[in-house]
Amino acid sequence: MDTIMLTDSNLLCLLQLASPALPVGGYSYSEGLETLVEDEAIAHPENLKHWLEMELRYGAIRLEAAVMVRAYRSVLAGDFQTLSAWNSWLSAARETEELRASSLGMGRTLAKLLVELEPQIAPIVNAVGNSCNYAIAFGIAAAYWQINIQAAVLGYLHSWASNLITAGVKLIPLGQTSGQRLLLEIQPLLSATSVQILSLEDDDLSCCSWGLSLASMRHETLYTRLFRS
Repeated sequence: MDTIMLTDSNLLCLLQLASPALPVGGYSYSEGLETLVEDEAIAHPENLKHWLEMELRYGAIRLEAAVMVRAYRSVLAGDFQTLSAWNSWLSAARETEELRASSLGMGRTLAKLLVELEPQIAPIVNAVGNSCNYAIAFGIAAAYWQINIQAAVLGYLHSWASNLITAGVKLIPLGQTSGQRLLLEIQPLLSATSVQILSLEDDDLSCCSWGLSLASMRHETLYTRLFRS
């Protein structure tokens, strides 16, 4: 991978945007992982690693990150109509009610936070409206803070992986060390996936995520639940 150049300010903004401490509620969603643990389809670190790898190679996270890139570019171009269109497109692409609700819930919260932190960003956020997906809000923030786009994609993917590994630590359960080892092991794939996502054309935007869809649909009927998805 090419070296990514970031100023101290850009790097700090990216760390803040991708941080698990960002108050957008990401910790409350498992994206169907809770169902898979209940079914014992994921019971060991190796199972979780395989699931994450397959999602990165073929799943919906690639689609989300690719739309985030398009949101980023729309903001830089001042094309808010296209920005809103991609938001609607991503909402329509969500396979289940839970997945859509998690994306919109986190997106609305991040959009509100951005306006509170940076009041000048309000016209951009308002162009999308109240039903703002998380990937769109992330792209808006990354563009506004002038974060390198490849770094922004890496941050988005790393934040996603960290959230799911944290959920796996609680659900399987895994030890904290096992979770950190897993996050370290998938770093090369995170990097490779970020490069691939940046090269995707609009007609290439597709995913194979029926496993995620089925797990998400069944999650709402689980007898006990720790997570909202």
